Parts: sequence; C-alpha cells; structure tokens
Amino acid sequence: MTVQSKIDQFAPINRAYNSVFQPDRLSVGLVVPLEGYSHGPVPTMINHLERVKLAEELGFSAVWLRDVPFNVPTFGDVGQIFDPFVYLGYLAGQTTKIALGVASIILPLRHPAHVAKAAASADALSDGRLLLGVASGDRPEEYPAMNMDFGSRGNRFRDSFNYIRHMGEDYPTCSTAQGLSAGSMDMLPKPTGERLPMLVTGGSRQHPDWVAENSDGWITYPRDATSQAQVISDYRRRVFAANQPDKPVSQSLYVDLVGDENVAPQPIHLGFRSNVDFLLNYLNSLREIGVNHVALNLRLNRDDTEKTMQRISQEILPNFAN
Repeated sequence: MTVQSKIDQFAPINRAYNSVFQPDRLSVGLVVPLEGYSHGPVPTMINHLERVKLAEELGFSAVWLRDVPFNVPTFGDVGQIFDPFVYLGYLAGQTTKIALGVASIILPLRHPAHVAKAAASADALSDGRLLLGVASGDRPEEYPAMNMDFGSRGNRFRDSFNYIRHMGEDYPTCSTAQGLSAGSMDMLPKPTGERLPMLVTGGSRQHPDWVAENSDGWITYPRDATSQAQVISDYRRRVFAANQPDKPVSQSLYVDLVGDENVAPQPIHLGFRSNVDFLLNYLNSLREIGVNHVALNLRLNRDDTEKTMQRISQEILPNFAN
C-alpha cells in the first residue's frame, strides 16, 4: 500500500482550523460547560463565561459546545443549555483568540440555510475562530418534536452538508432536496476563509469513503489505543485514496483528575479517573497514533473546576501544541 507523505500543515481554512490542527502534533481543548455535574443532566452554568475566559488565558486551544435542543432523559445531558449559535456569538464577543467549536450541529434537525447563515456569522464575528462539527444525530426522541423522520436522517445530513458548502460561494447555484438556489441571490456573510471548516462526527450515517472525501476533518470517540489507531489509519487511508490532502482527527475524552500520585487509573464514562502523569502519558499515546486534538470533558471531574484547569494548563499543555 502506498504511504501518504508527511506534510508540514493541513490545508489552511480559517484561523481556528489552522491553529488547532497541526500534523503530527496534538492540541488540547475543553468541552463546555466547564463544571462537574455528575448528579444530573443539567449544569448550573455558574461562572460559565469566566471559565471560558480562563480557558483562553490558560492556553487551551479550543472550547467546544454541543447541539442539544431538548432535555432527553435517555441521553442524560443537556450540554451548555443555551442554543449553540447564540452562545457562539456571545463567546465571540467575550474572547479574542481561543477557537470556538461546536461538536456537533445536528444537521437533519435544522434547515441548512439557517445553519449556513448562523455558522458564517459566528465565523465572521469571531474573526475566523469557528470550528463547525456536524452530525446526523442519535437521539430519536427529538425527531417527532420537529416533525422529522429519524430513519432518513442520513440522507438529509448529506443533502444539508452539500447545501451549506454551496452557500459559501458567490451567488450559489445548487439544487437539493431542501432547497433550490438558482444563482440569482446570495447569502451573506461569507466565511472568513475559503469555506467553513466542517468536521464530520462519527459516521453520520454515511459511507466512510464519503466522510473521508468530503469532511475537513473527523471527530471520533474514545477507544482503546489499538482500536483507535486502526480506525484513524483507515480514515487516512480513505482520504489518500480519494486524492485528498491529509486531514486532522480529533476526539473527546472524559477525565476525572485526582491529586494522588499513587492512585491507579479507573474507567469512567468515555474516559478515566487518573492522576496527571497517566493523563499525560495517554495523550502522548494519542499523538503517536495520529490524533491531532483532544477535547477534555470535565463533567465527571470531582475536584474544583478552576483548580483542575490550572493543573492541566501547568502540567499538561506545555507538552503539546496550542
């Protein structure tokens, strides 16, 4: 099999994409809300803005919002409560350099014209600091509330993705199942770069070849190191087969950071409870297998949030690109 040659940087898109994602390097971000709330699905959102500003001050590369329109009991997490695009605009005006990501907008539940307009607005207002994760959705309870069919979400995801891509063009011409643009009108604002950086989460009900060819990067889920190395290698093999330049891979990770240097790591939901040394070694292993960004989720963290952020900043971030 032909091996893809090494590159110095991924194809540039916007300010956030260019700084967060770098080949053979790993950056570290945080999932919002920045608080522990293992007791239930709803965070307090106490000091939420101050903590995002602290994340920027401490050198984290990105903060990530989520698209959770309803409090679905079977899902058990409402994320940051606020609508992601409204919150992106708010954070854009309150920060200056940290990347503002959303992982991920559920495309089948929104009209793509609204997504394209809102995302380009957030990108422009933040001076190119938007990272747009997109997904097909995995909470079937939400679809009847919006009169949407859960089973056909994969088709609508792909259709919406293509629609949004076209809206970045001048006076776009496109015909999709969700709308026709005949080139006689335009959508403003335009993204700050050549296009919006659209990162596909998981499979999003698409063939892996489609994801590899059309995404600007891939957001995947935590796995054991061996399995993660295999799926990342497969993604990049498909990117290369599609004659695409190399693209970044990112993942989330729940952590509960403890101060006891002798504590043995323990599994928690989509992550682990451990000391700093174990977390550092784990992140190094992810870098070695080709992960370019890790978004740490502190929801299950039992220590003080600001203290944990400070520890990660002092003992973890200097080892990685930010």
